[in-house]
Amino acid sequence: FLHEVGKGAADRSYGVQVARLAGLPEAVVGRAREVLHQLEAGEVSGKANRLVDDLPLFSVAVKREAPKPVKDDALGAALGAINPDEMTPREALEALYRLKGMAGK
Repeated sequence: FLHEVGKGAADRSYGVQVARLAGLPEAVVGRAREVLHQLEAGEVSGKANRLVDDLPLFSVAVKREAPKPVKDDALGAALGAINPDEMTPREALEALYRLKGMAGK
């Protein structure tokens, strides 16, 4: 992807290519490509006007529910009692396994 800086407006938009190179999810890049094609096609109907005002590029994202809070106070208390700065690596690993065991109940 080469570019040249010149005076004036660009002949086309390179934002979609930059987004792809930046590693945005393919679903987002694909949706951006669709929006760009509609805008470049010069659709001046109400659809294109709404598109400019509301670019739902991330509408393809899967909506997930927030994880439910853990009701087990014992796990929270055990986690709160740990001071990782004062633990050896072995003690930290043992504490992690102990917490994992508590969470699995």
